[in-house]
Amino acid sequence: MMAVWVIWLAGIGAAGQFAKVSVTFDHMGHLYPDAGARLGFALSILGMAGILLGVIAGMLVTQIGLRRTLVGGLVLSAVVSFVQAQGLSFDMFLISRVIEGLAHLAIVVSAPTVIAKVAPPERRAFSLTLWGTFFGVAFALFAWAGRPLVAAYGVHTLFLVHAIWMAGSVLAVVALRLPDDQTGLWEPLRVKSVLRRHLDIYRSPFRNAAAAGWLFYTFCFVSLLTLLPPYIPEQWRTFTVGAMPFMSMVTSMTLGVWMLRFWSTVQVIQCGFLVSAGAALLLMVLPGQPLVCLFLAGALGLIQGASFALVPDLNDTVSARADANGVFAQAGNLGNTLGTPVLLAVVAVSGYGGMMVVIAGLLLAGAAVHALLKRARAGSAGI
Repeated sequence: MMAVWVIWLAGIGAAGQFAKVSVTFDHMGHLYPDAGARLGFALSILGMAGILLGVIAGMLVTQIGLRRTLVGGLVLSAVVSFVQAQGLSFDMFLISRVIEGLAHLAIVVSAPTVIAKVAPPERRAFSLTLWGTFFGVAFALFAWAGRPLVAAYGVHTLFLVHAIWMAGSVLAVVALRLPDDQTGLWEPLRVKSVLRRHLDIYRSPFRNAAAAGWLFYTFCFVSLLTLLPPYIPEQWRTFTVGAMPFMSMVTSMTLGVWMLRFWSTVQVIQCGFLVSAGAALLLMVLPGQPLVCLFLAGALGLIQGASFALVPDLNDTVSARADANGVFAQAGNLGNTLGTPVLLAVVAVSGYGGMMVVIAGLLLAGAAVHALLKRARAGSAGI
């Protein structure tokens, strides 16, 4: 289990690639005052690599090797953060974020595949549920510790701390001496074969199941953390926003793990979607109520952990799991990128109530998608 904890800590650093800009976005405006509307690209451009190359990363990771891909992603992340800490022009900073997106993709595709491989079978569900908390933990950590650090010493100091975290992760992962560095034969990537692989994965109710639900989850999760704060009472705002990802993690690691002992992984995910939808509708009646916000975050935590555990549940081989994690990363980055601007447009048209209705509808759609895919798997021998 030591390997699982080490990889999880590295994953927190990978999520920090998003969090270090997201939670300090107001300070980024001071750092680049002439960026104007382009400043939003500082956050969203990181996800473009995952959207465009998620499935390709899943294909490559079994050829390059799990350990090499994970270590390479961590090294690249450490180098990029160190360079950012030196101070860059805004255009160069955007270029560095594109490179950082490639590093992030390498980590989030290889890491859960490695965890599924090295975790004892009886601890696999717990291990992947733990991995599923890395995003929420990173956002809570950067919100509670990163913002005070930036307020005292500046954004570049936070980038330097992140570089040190990633460099430490490199040393820790190398020290694990993970087995089976290379798990597949090298095959040149051709447009026809890449398109066929995309089609095969999208058609497979086994390899695409976790990703299909994850798209709806990520569309809502980051959007809520971004758009809910103005509606939360000011005296509770900072605490609630920081506590929401933490609450998601706690629920995932306690109630979620307990439920997986008695329910199937899909049932736990569907329960999370349904309860979250109910909480979203309750927030429509009680705008910004802190306890309801935390309840919503806790319900989302059930989706968070179980979705990662679903990948090895439905896919037996390393190659199939890498494919599933590749499209998983693709769906997650697509949801993270589109969620906030789309829901911001909904707010502009129909206000806060309209936003919560749309979020509830998306969460219900997530539960429905899993029901449809479960039925498809029942009638299929796999693709």
